[in-house]
Amino acid sequence: MEQGFEKRRKVVYDLMCDSLYVPMKFKELAMLLQVPKEQRDELKKVLESLEADGKIYLSKRGKYCRGEAKRLTGVFRANVRGFGFVITEDENADVYIREEDTNGAFDGDQVEFVLTREAKGRSREGKIVRIIARGVTRIVGLYQRRDPQNYGFVIPDNQKFARDVFIPIEKSKGAVDGHKVVAELTSYGEEGKKPEGRVTEIIGHINDPGTDIMSIVKGYGLPVEFSEKILNQAERAAKDVSEADMAGRKDLRGWQMVTIDGEDAKDLDDAVSVTREGDNYILGVHIADVTNYVQENSAIDREARERGTSVYLVDRVIPMLPHKLSNGICSLNAGTDRLALSCIMTVNPKGVVIGHEIAETVIHVDERMTYTSVKKILEDRDPEETARYRELVPMFERMYELSRIVRGRRQRRGSIDFDFPESKLVLDEDGRPLEIRPYDRNTATKIIEDFMLLANETVAEDYYWQELPFVYRTHEVPDEEKIRALATFINNFGYSMHIGVNEIRPKEIQKLLARVENTPEEALICRLALRSMKQARYMPENIGHFGLAANYYTHFTSPIRRYPDLQIHRIIKDNLRGRMDEKKIAHYQGILQEITKHSSEMERRADEAERETVKLKKAEYMRQHIGEEFDGVISGMTKWGMYVELPNTVEGLVHVTNMTDDHYDYYEDRYEMAGSHTRRSYKLGQQIRVRVLGVDRLMRTIDFEVVGNAPGRGKTDGEDEWQDDREQ
Repeated sequence: MEQGFEKRRKVVYDLMCDSLYVPMKFKELAMLLQVPKEQRDELKKVLESLEADGKIYLSKRGKYCRGEAKRLTGVFRANVRGFGFVITEDENADVYIREEDTNGAFDGDQVEFVLTREAKGRSREGKIVRIIARGVTRIVGLYQRRDPQNYGFVIPDNQKFARDVFIPIEKSKGAVDGHKVVAELTSYGEEGKKPEGRVTEIIGHINDPGTDIMSIVKGYGLPVEFSEKILNQAERAAKDVSEADMAGRKDLRGWQMVTIDGEDAKDLDDAVSVTREGDNYILGVHIADVTNYVQENSAIDREARERGTSVYLVDRVIPMLPHKLSNGICSLNAGTDRLALSCIMTVNPKGVVIGHEIAETVIHVDERMTYTSVKKILEDRDPEETARYRELVPMFERMYELSRIVRGRRQRRGSIDFDFPESKLVLDEDGRPLEIRPYDRNTATKIIEDFMLLANETVAEDYYWQELPFVYRTHEVPDEEKIRALATFINNFGYSMHIGVNEIRPKEIQKLLARVENTPEEALICRLALRSMKQARYMPENIGHFGLAANYYTHFTSPIRRYPDLQIHRIIKDNLRGRMDEKKIAHYQGILQEITKHSSEMERRADEAERETVKLKKAEYMRQHIGEEFDGVISGMTKWGMYVELPNTVEGLVHVTNMTDDHYDYYEDRYEMAGSHTRRSYKLGQQIRVRVLGVDRLMRTIDFEVVGNAPGRGKTDGEDEWQDDREQ
């Protein structure tokens, strides 16, 4: 049989090598070779074999040509529905890969591919021809034992890894049915076989408290523990501030200043102070001098660089630095001397920074304030809270004044403020969700936000004009195509956006968000606007920040929990101390590209892990409400159903099979029912009432069914006709 296959390969290849051959599509080639329909699958295999050997290639018009197509490389990102995209570093647009063209690639694999379509105005398509390196070497999932056959399977948590992993009994590490495990892949399932692996760690039973979150932690490869060496190094570094430590620093211990954070915050890395000097404000943003305790290339620094960021999960924090530093000597605890890096700004009554100083300082925080407490003083005018902090109240009033001035100026230039209805999950001791409550974004949180943004902009502009190596927080201009799609969508709600020729202004998005404020469709349009924009990232080059409408922006204010901030502090201190010579400049130029790339990747990993833990606990919470009805808003449309978001930010799917017994048609932004007696349409942003059908805790999904309109919304499109038909 193999001899026959090689013979057919030779016939086909010889034909294509003929000088009279012109590139043909598959059907044309089959007709020329007189291949009957029942044997065309064999011809397909012959062509694929020649293509894999680089002897022929499929052109962008779908025609087979002699020679080898230009091969490109990238990282494959799978979709749970089978298809995926290859992300390339040197190209702007991702390349779409059909399910049948993935060639056994898994999410995260580095692949070699050829383009199969590159039509103008349409997305590029490709076909994976070779897997260069596997991106996934271990998976986390649920172990299921097959006792009579004496083997088991791991069902992956990651839905993008669509195949169960076979585990021989001798490689199960004693796992039993229902254990969550980590499995190392030993085979990727070539030649029609299932992937195979061995269990390397048993996380716990699926019903044990904490196993669910730890499975997500392990699934994302988040480091949990610090090595003994790092803990010992942190212990040695975390000594009280001495006179020698304070030498040469600007002494601000006499300044009135506070930290303002959430009630449960422990790593306090920023303090603020505000005084008046004539008509101007003197704003001090004082940031923990973490670099004093974390020396470059030390064990702690290498670990922090690898982690990139602290990770804030629903029930725990995985810190970037050991607690001895993050909650101890680096935390700006009230009543103690602390080393800081301060940005002291002179701000005029119009909110313009007319002068500034960046200095190494020693500070002494007066009070550890909470957002709730400052809100009580400034918004609620609570007499008890005001009396308790009477010495600080005048400074809080100055902060409130300055914050409104600074925010107003930022809004006038077009800064976009995505004020999403975020939620906080309240858990019991065993990690079970008790309540979902909205985050309180009040006057106090806005004060800190405004001051941190201003400090970040000031520091970024200073170092940009010094032309020194630096780390910028950048946000590129969004793709015009995506913004035009957003503009088309919002027309359904009666809104419009002005988009200039080859120019997209953040002010237009800002104006849109202002118009939809306090409307039923606000959350939906805000999310769609955010999805229309690119992700912010760290770069050694300054290209500005579109979302903030800022020409210069960085992250200077959180060195305890973000490595880019720590790196920036190191650069600033070298500069302040006169050490930024040619050798030092070359050193930073050599490392910043990799540091910024890695930090951006670790930030995305942390965000994804956080979202997964929130989804998990929301699903667990809704298990307590199966059968209950809720009002919600249609937040997404797909061919398999529509997503509905509840006021508590829980999102679930109304599967198309749960809409009705009649037939539904899907049209991009709506579903229309075409039954024998009914006509009804569902659209994005529409308010409806749903019932909770079920919850899949493993998949972290919630299923709804429609039971009617939300009260006060009125009729859906087509409901008049529905009622008329029924009455007849």
